[in-house]
Amino acid sequence: MQRKQFALGDIVEMKKPHPCGTNAWKVIRMGADIRMKCTGCDHSVLLPRRRFEQRMKRVLVSAEEQKDEI
Repeated sequence: MQRKQFALGDIVEMKKPHPCGTNAWKVIRMGADIRMKCTGCDHSVLLPRRRFEQRMKRVLVSAEEQKDEI
């Protein structure tokens, strides 16, 4: 099974939406656990890496694309 590619600062889409209605999350910490922040309401969630990889659909905006925009 191929591992999903994501990096610190990426905005990712998860399989289930947050109760605030958005599906986009920004990765703000990486390690054995992944901390992400909801782009709609700024709620922060910490997930084990394995569970994060299972629930992530795709990368919406990579951190490198965000740097290019600035």
